[in-house]
Amino acid sequence: MAIIYADIFGSPNIGVYCFACEGFAAVPASTPPGKKRRIAECLNVDVYEVNIAGSNLLGVMLAGNSNGLALPHTIMDHELEELRRMTDINVQTLDERKTALGNLILANDKGAIVDPTFTDKTVNTLQNLLQVEVVRCSIAGLPYVGSLGVATNKGVITHPLITSDEQKVIGEVLKVKVEPCTVNGGVPYVKSGLLATSHGAVAGPLTQGKELMIISQTMNL
Repeated sequence: MAIIYADIFGSPNIGVYCFACEGFAAVPASTPPGKKRRIAECLNVDVYEVNIAGSNLLGVMLAGNSNGLALPHTIMDHELEELRRMTDINVQTLDERKTALGNLILANDKGAIVDPTFTDKTVNTLQNLLQVEVVRCSIAGLPYVGSLGVATNKGVITHPLITSDEQKVIGEVLKVKVEPCTVNGGVPYVKSGLLATSHGAVAGPLTQGKELMIISQTMNL
């Protein structure tokens, strides 16, 4: 178990371009093989090259856990078919007008919190797909909870201005410790600079020692 530094296309915002959950990770096409190998070894997952709706912003578009992956309705048929061939995890598109699902869903294998404006239909679909309790919640009073947190089965890192009530709800639903932190030297949108599983974490190269310490302690790495 370890934390490593990695950029993507020269950007420290690795969580914007890449996605990871227990047992699965996705990186944009043309990611160097050596970088794919380092991510796979650190997170202890298989790493696949994919596009979603013709975009390489995988962390923005993709959400889920080891039970299911939620994809926007804008994904192309051939992209969806390829993704289903790659993994045994259940893959499903959401009948939801919002497409940046990675910014709106925060999940581990124990629970999920989602954008408070999601419809009952979307929440029910996610509960069936992810096979966990799904609860509407904000972080720091903001609805895009997926961009404001990173969750594993061992811990959750969130935006530093999370309220105590939000922290309590997230801890109860995801059933792990929740700690505020930043990445890449003070960026509060922690998803932008961090990938993590129960086995390791990949942080943007601007992430500082104090941030790494909080991430390591919270996620037991």
